[in-house]
Amino acid sequence: MAASIYPEYPPQVTIDQQEFLLSNIKNWSVLNGLATRPSPTFVPTEVDPSGSLATTAPVTFFPSLFPRKCFNEARVIQQAYNQLYAAIARDRTWLKEIVEELIEVDDFIARLWNVHLEVEKDGYVQDLSLGLFRSDYMVHQDIDDTTARPTIKQVEFNTMASSFGGLSTKVSELHSYLRSVSAYPPTSPSLIKPSSLPSNPSIGNLTLGLRAAHIAYGPSKSNPPHPLCILFIVQDTETNIFDQLFLSVTLESTHQIPTFRLPFTRTLDHTIVSESAHRTLIYTPPHSPLTAYEVTLLYFRAGYSPTEYTSPTAWQARLHLERSAAIKCPSILTHLAGSKKIQQELATPDSPHLARFLSSRVSADVIERIRSTFVTIYPLDHSEAGKTAVALATDAEKAVDYVLKPQREGGGNNIYGARIPDFLRELGDDRRKWRGHILMELIKPPALRNSILRNGEVKSGEVIGELGIYGVCLWRNGKADERGWEDEGEVLENWEAGFLLRTKGRESEEGGVAAGFGAVDSPCLVDL
Repeated sequence: MAASIYPEYPPQVTIDQQEFLLSNIKNWSVLNGLATRPSPTFVPTEVDPSGSLATTAPVTFFPSLFPRKCFNEARVIQQAYNQLYAAIARDRTWLKEIVEELIEVDDFIARLWNVHLEVEKDGYVQDLSLGLFRSDYMVHQDIDDTTARPTIKQVEFNTMASSFGGLSTKVSELHSYLRSVSAYPPTSPSLIKPSSLPSNPSIGNLTLGLRAAHIAYGPSKSNPPHPLCILFIVQDTETNIFDQLFLSVTLESTHQIPTFRLPFTRTLDHTIVSESAHRTLIYTPPHSPLTAYEVTLLYFRAGYSPTEYTSPTAWQARLHLERSAAIKCPSILTHLAGSKKIQQELATPDSPHLARFLSSRVSADVIERIRSTFVTIYPLDHSEAGKTAVALATDAEKAVDYVLKPQREGGGNNIYGARIPDFLRELGDDRRKWRGHILMELIKPPALRNSILRNGEVKSGEVIGELGIYGVCLWRNGKADERGWEDEGEVLENWEAGFLLRTKGRESEEGGVAAGFGAVDSPCLVDL
């Protein structure tokens, strides 16, 4: 068991107190949309063939303790992180260098880059890009230095389908509600109090980002004009639908923006790209075939995994969307900027890239604060850093302090600790396959306990929390001609947009809630 820096927590509960907590969690969650569609492993398809049931989302009983200073620091630096990744996505020359290192070993990255090249041949018609980002951290405690204060270390930076912006607001409200109805036994000292439970504005702030892009698109470019809409590109079967609906319903009810959901697999059935110079994207809802909408913004909640590109049609659909005038969230280049190789290039010791991208945009102090969130990350290539990584990754005793990551979004893709040497042996002697991964130093979070409700079961024990900070960034990409860049573009909107705490059992190596791991949580801030 890891050492703890926190007070004794959570409070012990009697059977009656646990039943009261559980009843309130289940009832409040369904009443307020803190819910998911049940997975087939929980409710078999034959029991719910129409997919009409909903269940409480995986949640924690108690808000988890989190150092206030670390929480505030993560939120303060998010705008600079937004600037960083907007700058990376605009730098096609540097992205090309990074991608060319991967295309021999990662077919998915290669195919994504080919989509960009195909669009570039005809010329991009949309100069704006939107990022709804999320930077994920763990609290790190140096176990060898008893005087060291806890710090935040970055797990990853998500540029695509940064989920749980809806449910994260709701779980914060749930924990505040449970406190208000005295569902929590008292603690000594008092920990669960209003000043320790920050409100979470993620639904409102993320929705404002989508709205800003919709407005920036301007009036209809069609002749005659079409009504405008935002289009969510989604997966065919989405258990996390309510998280997404909080955003789309807010767009419709608060901002009066028509918003539709289109499965990625049906893209070519219900959209066309006009043959005009504008290449407007026209969506005809199947439920209303007489009304055609011009799409201002494509919000991708699908299309981030190789498993979604099982046929040429899927790649045709992605190219079809990227060619259009609709603003993308994210664009294909922003999608590529979220690869783990980019994170490694920024975090490798003595890397010059962080300062290069940010020195003209933020202060030197902010750059160092971002740098301090990095753990050591190595490539698995022929560089000196790569040779060090190979030595570490193939040594069973040393590998326990590292995690091996491919260039993938979503949970379930990482290889941890003692499993790394065997995994690399299974890849064989072809070191090109190794280059598709990065080797990242494991973060050492302090011990913490909580109870998790998931699929109707309550499990209690030692847990690990992962804090995600949302960011909204809208930028103009800049223009280039045969001589190079005429201008480098500019950031038009940039703000921190709320937070997400995901908690998992310490024995679980992954933290993705929708991927089948962990639970949504909220922080209970403590001063250490």
